[in-house]
Amino acid sequence: MSSGRTRHEATAALRHGDGAGIDRRTHDRFRRGRMAIEGRLDLHGMTRERAHHALTAFLHRAHDRGARCVLVVTGKGMGRDGGGVLRRDVPHWLNQTGLRRMVLGIAHAQPRDGGEGALYVLLKRRREGGA
Repeated sequence: MSSGRTRHEATAALRHGDGAGIDRRTHDRFRRGRMAIEGRLDLHGMTRERAHHALTAFLHRAHDRGARCVLVVTGKGMGRDGGGVLRRDVPHWLNQTGLRRMVLGIAHAQPRDGGEGALYVLLKRRREGGA
């Protein structure tokens, strides 16, 4: 009997620029910022709690409407250890079960879109299920 969890990529942790489960052409376009950005969320000035809620709601709405690539602006932060809290936490949140099932990949944005203070998020295609 199967446990229902047969896909390894569904549970693998997302890391910046990884291409697992993405065809090469799409992965290259995604990493280089050459995909249409179908939604933007700016988390500047938000508390961790508010930013987490805003990110979750934004990604659910984007996925529900069939968006593929969205931009999440975290800011570069001013912390000594590689940036701010949101810049550090957003990738962790994207790996949590509720969001991970929708997210195919993440990559630092190109400088024109915010550079290391922003992330491109590639969403999985929405599956039409019975309902």
